[in-house]
Amino acid sequence: MGQSEKSMGGLLALCLAVAVPFTAQGEPARPIELGQKFVTEHKVKSLVGPSVQVDEQGYVSLAWTEEDKDVRSVLYARSTEPGGPMGSAVRINRPEEAPYWRQEAPAVVVHGDDVFVTWALTHSRATPQQPLATELRLSRSTDGGRTFQPSVLVNDDPGVIQHTFDALHRDADGRLHLSWIDGREGKKEPGTYVARSLDRGVTITKNLKVDEGTCVCCRTAVTSGTEGMVYVAWRKIFEGNVRETVVARSTDHGETFEPPVIVGHDQWVFPACPHRPASMGVDRQGRLYVVWYTEGTDEIPAVYIAYSDDRGKTFSDKRKLNVAKNTFPDHPQIAVDPEGRIVVVWEEQAPVKRDVVMSVSIDRGATFTAPHKVNEKKSQTPVVAVNRQGLFALAWVEHGMPGYKLAVQTLTVPSAKVAAESVR
Repeated sequence: MGQSEKSMGGLLALCLAVAVPFTAQGEPARPIELGQKFVTEHKVKSLVGPSVQVDEQGYVSLAWTEEDKDVRSVLYARSTEPGGPMGSAVRINRPEEAPYWRQEAPAVVVHGDDVFVTWALTHSRATPQQPLATELRLSRSTDGGRTFQPSVLVNDDPGVIQHTFDALHRDADGRLHLSWIDGREGKKEPGTYVARSLDRGVTITKNLKVDEGTCVCCRTAVTSGTEGMVYVAWRKIFEGNVRETVVARSTDHGETFEPPVIVGHDQWVFPACPHRPASMGVDRQGRLYVVWYTEGTDEIPAVYIAYSDDRGKTFSDKRKLNVAKNTFPDHPQIAVDPEGRIVVVWEEQAPVKRDVVMSVSIDRGATFTAPHKVNEKKSQTPVVAVNRQGLFALAWVEHGMPGYKLAVQTLTVPSAKVAAESVR
C-alpha cells in the first residue's frame, strides 16, 4: 500500500435547507468544513471495503480486504495524525487463514488502544456443495492496531454453513455487540443472530437468535442507546417476497430482543436479495435514526430515512434523501453525533459515472441539505463514522489504473446554535 499525493480540501459552503438564519446568498452563516482528502493506492487484483471509525482524538481507522496473486488479507490501518494521512496497513488474519471473499468489508470498532475487527473465515470443511461456508471471527488489538491477537470464533454452532454479513458495535459501558446472518437451522431463509463480548473481545457469549426469514445477503446493523437499549436492523422477507427493513430492540443491554418492527412499510416485492444493507445511529436524547434502500411499490430506487422517539417501538414517516434524476442511489450509510447532527452518504450510479454524495442535517433530521458530491474520480462503497466530539470521517473506494484507491476525509458540521449565533 503506497501513500499517494494528498488532495487539499477546504471550506465547503452547502445550501442548508434548515431552520437557522441564512446569508443573503442563501447559504448557511457558517460553512461545513471538509478536511484534507488523503488517498492510498492499492495495486491489487480486488479490494472489498472499507469500514471506517474515528476515535476521540480524531485519528481515523480503516478495515478492508484485499486479494493479490490469490492471497487474501484482512487489513487494518490507522492515520498517523488526526484526520490523516493513513499509516501502513497491518494484516489481521494469519497466513494460513483464507478470508471469505464477499461484497462486504470487515466490521471495525476502535476505543482507545483497543481495536476490534470481525471478518469471515472460509470454513475448513467447505465443500463444492457448500462453497460459501464460513466461520465468523473476532480479532482484537490492544496496542492501537500495531499487532493483532489470534482471532476467536463468534458462532457457537459447528455447521458447515454461512455466518456472514456481520455488524459490530461497542456500547457506552464497553460491551461489544455483534450481529450477523446465520443459516444453522437449515431453513430456506437464514436467521438473524447476535452475541456479545463482555471482556474486551476475549470470549463470546452464547449466540442468540433474534428472528428468522432474513434476506440472505443484506448486511445487518447494530447500535445502542441510553439505558440499556440495543438495536439490530436487517431486511426481512414477508409473505409474497415482500422485503422490509426491520429493527428489533433490546431493553436489557442485548441479553434479549423483542420481535422486529417494520421501519418504512415499503411493500417492496423482490424475488431475490438486493444486497443493500440498512444503517443506524442514535443521539443523546435517544432518537434512533435508520437509513435504507428500497424500490417500494413503484419500483423506483430510493434512499430513505426515518426515526423513532419511542426506542424503536414505532417510526416516523420516511423521508426521501436522493433527488437526482437518471441516477441509481445505492448503499446508504449514516453517522449521528450526540447532538443529533447527521451525515448520510450513498452512491449515485449512472451509465458512465459512479459518484459518492452526502447529505447533512444539523437539526436532528428535521431538514437535510441537498446531496453534495465529494469524490473526484469514479467511486463506490462510501462509509461514514463520527466521534463523540462531532468529528465525522468519510471513506470510499476510488478506481485506479491499475488497482484501487482508498480515500479518507474528515468533516466538521456546525451546530444549529452556532449557525444561528454567527449571524447575530
